[in-house]
Amino acid sequence: MALKNNLKLVLAIGTIAFAAVSNAQGYKEEYKMSLVVGTAFPWGKGGEIWANLVKERTDGRINIKLYPGVSLVQGDQTREFSALRQGVIDMAVGSTINWSPQVKELNLFSLPFLTTTNAGTDAMIKGEVGKKIFEAIDRQGAVPLAWGDNGFRQLSNSKRVVSTPNDLKGLKIRVVGSPLFIDTFTALGANPTQMSWADAQPALASGAVDGQENPLPIFLGAKMQNLSQKYLTLWNYMNDPLIFVVNKDVWKSWTPQDQKIVRQAAIDAGQQETIMSRAPLEKTIADLGVQITTLTPEQSAQFAQATKGVYEKWTKMIGPDLVKLAEKEVASAK
Repeated sequence: MALKNNLKLVLAIGTIAFAAVSNAQGYKEEYKMSLVVGTAFPWGKGGEIWANLVKERTDGRINIKLYPGVSLVQGDQTREFSALRQGVIDMAVGSTINWSPQVKELNLFSLPFLTTTNAGTDAMIKGEVGKKIFEAIDRQGAVPLAWGDNGFRQLSNSKRVVSTPNDLKGLKIRVVGSPLFIDTFTALGANPTQMSWADAQPALASGAVDGQENPLPIFLGAKMQNLSQKYLTLWNYMNDPLIFVVNKDVWKSWTPQDQKIVRQAAIDAGQQETIMSRAPLEKTIADLGVQITTLTPEQSAQFAQATKGVYEKWTKMIGPDLVKLAEKEVASAK
């Protein structure tokens, strides 16, 4: 009887060992994580935290290498999501703006003046809107795990104070590769110029473009005060949530236990990244000699009115039901 039990034990151990070896064979030695910016920025730091937590919590079974500057797609951030689906990229912490050409629902967050508060953003990503966005990403071939925050995008330029739509007329503003941004700045009378972030910095330095719009951590980390960006307008016209995702085939190759670990690590990293992204930086930037203008509610309403047509046009493209749900959740946060 004892011999029979011992034989069963040996067979069981052998089965477990074989499964472990088979599983290990399905894992890559290294996984590629794409990021638009490096670890000097909260966005990049969030990716680094995620990678470190995963390595630590999986005892080195899953090792992740960071590729900032979207170097896996030659610096073209609008191609990042497509490359993720195709398996060129294994993991990413991506911008809703950059992925919006492939996932139309992500344009929701770029609707001008949908919300101007963190509370409004949180109400969406933590509510039904967030669930529907994750479902849309999943349908497009990636596994969304957690939210981060790139922050509200603020406007800077080298020419003058901007406090009304009229002040933007004629200014050449660098924008990301999204048609919605072209529409928004065209409606405001500016001359929007689409270019990658890698191309934007020398263009600002040379004066080829007058201004840009980015969250404050990007402004500070990129030292835009040295790129002739002397005037900064705080207008909170749209937020850019970040999403932690994994390629579907990569996800399926991991054990359920490791999937759970990677998901929780993403959630933890996203929470830490959001805190860093939302740290107050206005005084630090002002101390660098930048003139900061904060819009009053009345001034903000002028910009919202000027872009109302853009809002209505893109509501139809995004989906009226999703936009209506978002408006409801934003209203609930006020």
